[in-house]
Amino acid sequence: MTVPVVNVDVVVTDNDGNYLNGLKKENFRVSEDGVSQMITNFGTTDAPITVVLLLEFSQLGYGWFLYNAVNWADVFLHQLKPNDWVALESFNMRSNVEVDFTHNPREVEQGLVSLYFPPFHESNLFDALADVTDRLQDVKGKKAVLVLASGIDTFSRLTLDKTIAKLKQTDVTVYCVGVAEQLFVRTISNGGLTYLQAQNQLKSFAEMTGGRVWFPRFDGEIPGIMADVAGSLRNEYSLGYIPINQKNDGKYRKIKVELVAPDGGPLTVLDQKGKKRKFQVYARQGYTAPTSTVN
Repeated sequence: MTVPVVNVDVVVTDNDGNYLNGLKKENFRVSEDGVSQMITNFGTTDAPITVVLLLEFSQLGYGWFLYNAVNWADVFLHQLKPNDWVALESFNMRSNVEVDFTHNPREVEQGLVSLYFPPFHESNLFDALADVTDRLQDVKGKKAVLVLASGIDTFSRLTLDKTIAKLKQTDVTVYCVGVAEQLFVRTISNGGLTYLQAQNQLKSFAEMTGGRVWFPRFDGEIPGIMADVAGSLRNEYSLGYIPINQKNDGKYRKIKVELVAPDGGPLTVLDQKGKKRKFQVYARQGYTAPTSTVN
């Protein structure tokens, strides 16, 4: 019998978006359902990135959403290193793998160029996200999905609740960049509650999996945002623990990651001027326990 180890990837930034590097195992405290856990595995990861670009390929937004998604995805490609893996997937009524995993960003660029004249208005985001995380489930190492979409779902087979339930079972980190902010901020009457719901859905997907979310209003923000996505993937701490609760009950266990000083008190980080730096911890919110013992 093998005892399952729960792995949690953690990114720590200050309020200015700077990464807090150089932290040690004793600077982290992990709890599961409020019970403190012993960290058995710890390290900083410099392994190649495995990322899927998931783009909304629909007629929503009069073509504006697609224009943003394609152009902003191209900006992200410039953040990749030669040993990184990247794939391109689009979705409308259904999802489609445009370019399978490759080390060559030019192949993905060609795939992006082919995304024009979308055939449907539908944007089945929930189904597409479930599909791509399922495909990534057996991929080893750190893996992520970068969603470039409005956040609007029109006709998915899965509901929002079922999509969240699927994300509770995955170790894939979801990063979201909303492509609709520029349009709806100018035409509030056309956005309304629909767009607020779309924003909240993208936020939920990112927060559930330990990712981050952005809603840019200006193209000038895009290079910095894409650098942040890549930076988050390259500045992760990998934590692992054997859960005290060994029940194979299939229930969802909540995870909380905190930063602490070596004596167990609150961690204080100072900037160059000696002022305290406030920080943000990004980690997945939990996992679903297995339903049977792994042999």
